Amino acid sequence: MRNFLETGRLVLRAFTEADAGHLLALDGDPDVMRFINGGRPTDREAIESHTVPRLLRSYPCLGGRGYWAAEEKVTGTFLGWFEFRPLAEHSPAVVELGYRLNKAAWGSGYATEGSRALIDKGFTGLGVERVTANTMAVNARSRRVMEKAGLSFVRSFTGDWPEVIEGSEHGEVEYELTRPDWQRRRQEPAAAVRPGPRTAERAGLRACGVPGRAED
Repeated sequence: MRNFLETGRLVLRAFTEADAGHLLALDGDPDVMRFINGGRPTDREAIESHTVPRLLRSYPCLGGRGYWAAEEKVTGTFLGWFEFRPLAEHSPAVVELGYRLNKAAWGSGYATEGSRALIDKGFTGLGVERVTANTMAVNARSRRVMEKAGLSFVRSFTGDWPEVIEGSEHGEVEYELTRPDWQRRRQEPAAAVRPGPRTAERAGLRACGVPGRAED
């Protein structure tokens, strides 16, 4: 099935080799790559030899792919991609959520919309028990998407960075959403759903001069 999921504004579909050009433009934007490798564009050879095969890989335990191209439903414009990939080869119990969107799509709520839809599909039809997501501690935009998608802060940790980039000295953060928490939130009246408390860890980041930013 080419189209995996549709939301009010998005279509998530399987990647093809013909998407290499879209991916080259996406990973060629220094702002998009800021928290990936410090802003260094990815060249075509790397896109074709590494990125495309990674995004085409199938995960039978989830019944399909682990990465999905995101298009605007009305125009068909390529916006980027979402990751919903099992961490264990033969089990859908724990999946990693991720997203990478074109800069033009930032601030429009697409990342939150796609993430919520994937989470709901995972818990209702794919056998997922826990969704996890990681990002750099200073990546306030990505962290806000995780929170709006329903994930909660779990821990800070120091990753094994192949090269030091600006902000990596603050480490990384992990967020998660379990099936019981997801079910509980779905049963709560809308008025009872409140944002989670800001953690001391996040307050510490602000004290270190890391700005918070409004997210989509």
